[in-house]
Amino acid sequence: MNRPLLITDCDEVLLHMVSHFRAWLDEAHDVDFDLAARDYSRAVRHRKTGEILAREQTWPLLNAFFETEMHRQTLVPHAAEALAELAEIADVVVLTNLLDEHQERRMAQLDALGIRHRVMCNQGGKGTPVTALLEEYRPSAAVFVDDLAIHHASVAKAAPQVHRLHMIAEPELAAIMPPAPQAHARIDDWTEARHWIRQRLTSELDATAAPVIGEPS
Repeated sequence: MNRPLLITDCDEVLLHMVSHFRAWLDEAHDVDFDLAARDYSRAVRHRKTGEILAREQTWPLLNAFFETEMHRQTLVPHAAEALAELAEIADVVVLTNLLDEHQERRMAQLDALGIRHRVMCNQGGKGTPVTALLEEYRPSAAVFVDDLAIHHASVAKAAPQVHRLHMIAEPELAAIMPPAPQAHARIDDWTEARHWIRQRLTSELDATAAPVIGEPS
């Protein structure tokens, strides 16, 4: 029998990102980023003018952060230890939504922090790459971990047999963001999450029969 497979996001799951991005915008660009804003299209503003940055202005800033500022990012508490423990029983893939040109930087970044697993870059929904990984690994069971509800919906549609865990490691965001409706559980701490993940990887529980967060109780 093939080993189980853990597919995990990186930013706000393994590494803190958005708080460091906010600090860099403040220091280098005189831009304010309100993490508490539910509508991110209105969350990024020029400090002096109060002007909202358009999407075509914010994406280059985000890309520049990953080009030059990844060294700012810090490990989410207990993430490295949890992955090391789970890697004893499962294959691990880090599926990160970055441009392909950042893959080597992301691999080096994680390696320096003691996380040495396969890294895949992706753009857009994660249902398609998760399906490709399932076809490649043919795992006995699979778990997907991500901080964004849109990716849980994508995976739920493309690969409903995968157990889906919603995790937001940034406390400011976790306090205001609701659980992803298409996830099976919401856990924001790796000390607890690793037990949930291990159980799904080893107990032959049926993800397609498990209730999701958005279903009425």
